[in-house]
Amino acid sequence: MNQNLPSTLGELKSSGYISKSIKSEIRSNLVKKLAQNDTVFPNIIGFQNTVIPQIQNAILAGQDIILLGERGQAKSRIIRNLLDLLDDEIPYVQGSEINDDPLNPITSYAKEIIEEKGDGTPIEWLNKEKRYSEKLATPDVSVSDLIGEIDPIKIAEGRYLSDELAIHYGMIPRGNRGIFCINELPDLTERIQVSLFNLMQERDIQIKGFQIRLPLDMLIVATANPEDYTNRGRIITPLKDRYGAQIRTHYPSSIEEELNIIEQEYRKFDDSENSVLVPEFMREIVAEITHLSRKSPEINQSSGVSLRVSIANYETLISQAFRRTLITNSNTSPRICDLEFLIPSTMGKVELETVEEGQENSIISNVISRAVLNVFNSKFNLELFDSLINHFQNGLSIEVGSEIPESLYLQNIEQITGLSELLMQLGESKEKSIQVSMFEFILEGLHLSKKLNKNSHQDSDTYSV
Repeated sequence: MNQNLPSTLGELKSSGYISKSIKSEIRSNLVKKLAQNDTVFPNIIGFQNTVIPQIQNAILAGQDIILLGERGQAKSRIIRNLLDLLDDEIPYVQGSEINDDPLNPITSYAKEIIEEKGDGTPIEWLNKEKRYSEKLATPDVSVSDLIGEIDPIKIAEGRYLSDELAIHYGMIPRGNRGIFCINELPDLTERIQVSLFNLMQERDIQIKGFQIRLPLDMLIVATANPEDYTNRGRIITPLKDRYGAQIRTHYPSSIEEELNIIEQEYRKFDDSENSVLVPEFMREIVAEITHLSRKSPEINQSSGVSLRVSIANYETLISQAFRRTLITNSNTSPRICDLEFLIPSTMGKVELETVEEGQENSIISNVISRAVLNVFNSKFNLELFDSLINHFQNGLSIEVGSEIPESLYLQNIEQITGLSELLMQLGESKEKSIQVSMFEFILEGLHLSKKLNKNSHQDSDTYSV
């Protein structure tokens, strides 16, 4: 805490501090950012013209918000970014369990302290990170978890049931003067949803049937999956009605946006970053796999295909290439043959429609192959490779595999007239490892275009005609 900040109620008054409600505070800080053309939510990609303007409108209108979207659409991240719109610190009455505003106390505890000590009432300061609380909605969540309950110990000490000081506060009151998020709101039972009515509309709480007026000051936000949200009775209508804005999130609309998110989010390690060079076409294939998965009839679209699929696949691709560098003791780049290692990292994050047992891997393999072909067709015209195809028609065959050393690839490239120059012309870099990766990409593209045959063995594949 800043030592120069007021430490008593009297000092706070003398400083000219003015209390604001949480929604006024967030709104005021948003107005400043917009007026100064500052970027709001700078680490959220792909929502600049859709979701973010809607959130800004909701904040300017002082509304509570539901973010509606499939898994992996940055809903929780958006909510946590609201912290950037909070003041750095706010004062509260020392010892208050629900962060009482010294200038506008709401609990009996704070009111009694201020009445007793007046301007000498000690205050503390709460930083913005501690003003955000979040609860994952599950069927076992209780009213006491969220709202609170009567503390039997305090009753045993002689307090009355209707005494506010007999309450053990739940998560929501303890988040007073902050942001409270309920993740996956439809998973709350209807009984628990009913308990939120007063909080959402009148901003007070009731515990165990006792009317305890406690006007909480909060921004209430929630997330929900549209599949659950549209099932009748999952979110009761009166509760939906109390949220001011329902905002629909979405997946990236372009490969470029998906790639930008991958670059921002994937887990980085210095050793693999320094030794693995990832060609642009391999990055595009990873993103294309996810985009095709979001359209595949064999993959359940109602549950969504998360951004985490792209991120995990990219991490796996780099890890596989890095493992090869450790084995061969030389820098390398991801190759087409490495894509088979993306099947496990994809399988755990998608929900397949009903398929025959044992067909799961082939479904993902087919998606990967279509992604390779789409990227290949977007970059090349088949006429570029007429000379290379002629070599195969004259008996050439090429063996590829994740464990085959780069030197063997380079020998094959040198033996094919004009191929080295073509790879230099088509490639993104003069690095040998990227040229090797490009070579295998071209071979696979020609195979998927039905120009070459491909025979698979245990540890390698052979291209021929």
